[in-house]
Amino acid sequence: MTLLDKDGVQLTVDDTVATVTLTNPAKRNAQSPALWRALAEAGKRVPGTVRVVVLRAEGKSFSAGLDRQAFTPEGFDGEPSFLDMARGSDSELDATIAGYQEAFTWWRRNDIVSIAAVQGHAVGAGFQLALACDLRVCADDAQFAMRETSLGLVPDLTGTHPLVGLVGYARALEICATGRFVHAEEAERTGLANLVVPAAELDGAVQDLAAALLAAPRDAVIETKALLRGAAGRTYEEQRAAERAAQARRLRDLAGQAD
Repeated sequence: MTLLDKDGVQLTVDDTVATVTLTNPAKRNAQSPALWRALAEAGKRVPGTVRVVVLRAEGKSFSAGLDRQAFTPEGFDGEPSFLDMARGSDSELDATIAGYQEAFTWWRRNDIVSIAAVQGHAVGAGFQLALACDLRVCADDAQFAMRETSLGLVPDLTGTHPLVGLVGYARALEICATGRFVHAEEAERTGLANLVVPAAELDGAVQDLAAALLAAPRDAVIETKALLRGAAGRTYEEQRAAERAAQARRLRDLAGQAD
């Protein structure tokens, strides 16, 4: 069932699995404010029955990053150009960027597990979109790069936090400051990718992972995801307490089902 199909984004749902597809392969799925609004809308339209969300892209590239039209004086039709944005007040600029970030925030909701299926280039905003997901399955031709600094900018689409969490501060700084490519083998070795497979096997590997995630009871997965997401911000003792509280909820729920 197709719930959304506009501005280079398609959302389909099959029972407990939703698939968000980037559908502009002619432009290597380059990103724009319109695409970001569509991604944010897709997040709002995912039904509550969905447990796994797969993010994939048509064509040879996952996403080549921000559409370079954004850097022209005229920008996108009907959109403020970057120059216009820069001339606005601090609060206006902050609100605009926050709106763009909405496309990247919902993938880590506790009620779903999100999987990015990455092939070819995932550059800049494309890299950050892959980082927005909980898990990444990559084709062996995948290439990640954070090119914002070469344009005089910084990564601002929520990618810095997960990147540091995955590879550590020093490697994250080196990747961002140099803008170099991280190929699939390094991505798997450093934790950026959960799994690397031949390109022809990418869809099958994602389906297998989704099936494995669906095998466990939903509430147990939700509680576990919440525990793991919060672990970095807690002390050891605080995490112990969080584990006890979560387990107590699960035991009470199971007991209630048995009564």
